[in-house]
Amino acid sequence: MAPPPFVRAVAYGPYQGRMKAAIHVLKYDRLHPAARGLGRMLAQAIAKLATEAPAEMLVVPVPLHRSKYAERGFNQARSLAVHALRALSKTHPQWRLTLASRTLMRLRSTTSQAGLTPRQRRLNVRGAFEVPNPAAVSKKHILLIDDIFTTGSTARASAQALLRAGAASVWVATLARAGRVYDHRRVTSARFDDAEDNPGFAGPVLTTNLQGVFDSSSQDQSSF
Repeated sequence: MAPPPFVRAVAYGPYQGRMKAAIHVLKYDRLHPAARGLGRMLAQAIAKLATEAPAEMLVVPVPLHRSKYAERGFNQARSLAVHALRALSKTHPQWRLTLASRTLMRLRSTTSQAGLTPRQRRLNVRGAFEVPNPAAVSKKHILLIDDIFTTGSTARASAQALLRAGAASVWVATLARAGRVYDHRRVTSARFDDAEDNPGFAGPVLTTNLQGVFDSSSQDQSSF
């Protein structure tokens, strides 16, 4: 029930049905072209922040531990971020978003969060993230990117590490949101029937606000 360290979290839709299948195809079957369409959906979620988020932000994908990266061969959060920024450069050219994949580091290999209780998830990622170069985030606003937001444990741990390093604020955008949506002032069950039924996933964007209104390459540091 403690307020999260990030300002706001947004997601495109629920982690179920075709959305869940599409994420699994990208993440586990390594069908990289899927990142293009999913990235455009992520861009729609990020666009919900345009009227309130800072005009200039560093875009930081949640990192994998080096052992997991070696096993998988890519970071799905970074792939989604790349394609989302490409879409946003056309729809929101005035927004200055800079990809910074090396800003956050995962210090240890954590157990998969799938199947863990909320408490186990928090303990699993506690102290798992670090900013190797605090000067890179000092007084900067951060947009944290991941594929799925479940209990928010990963987003919290990542945001805490970024804020400890001196970041001005952290915002979170994910492709999908698992479970219910909670608000300090009200509790509602998120409905995405329209998004689920549309073959193109077109539909309402899930936005959750827990603080007022409620989840390595030379190409990094490209901005628009």
